[in-house]
Amino acid sequence: MITAPYDAMVGAALEAAAGAGEDIPIGAAVFGPDGAELARACNARERLGDPTAHAEVLALRAAAAVFGDGWRLGGCTLAVTVEPCAMCAGALVLARVDRVVFGAWEPKTGAAGSLWDVVRDRRLNHRAEVVGGVREAECAALMRDFFAGRDTSERWPESG
Repeated sequence: MITAPYDAMVGAALEAAAGAGEDIPIGAAVFGPDGAELARACNARERLGDPTAHAEVLALRAAAAVFGDGWRLGGCTLAVTVEPCAMCAGALVLARVDRVVFGAWEPKTGAAGSLWDVVRDRRLNHRAEVVGGVREAECAALMRDFFAGRDTSERWPESG
């Protein structure tokens, strides 16, 4: 798979993830049809006390505010460090994002091809292109490092 055009996009998501603090370090960035960055965000569930404050949702909201087509993000690409969950996959479908590019696959909650495939579900009125595994090792290492030493059942898989 050719990932070179998407390396910088996932790089922006990695930079966003660095701001997550005590939240799980997931970052997302939205790029317009011309490739210009519209918005980026990191997970903020803990900081905001909001279960919907995932990086993808926050980045989509910010991008919609500047893109100029209301809530529609047609022609846009969402880049994220980890495969989106069901909520985030649903949000990007509803926003009419054309493409989702991500780093690490998420076998426990992924909804862009791992556990579910919400993003390409033919029963929905919009489907996005999926490009997974971009800078995968780097994104997976970020997650493994975060969960290392924590007393939690949410460890990141070693094979990830």
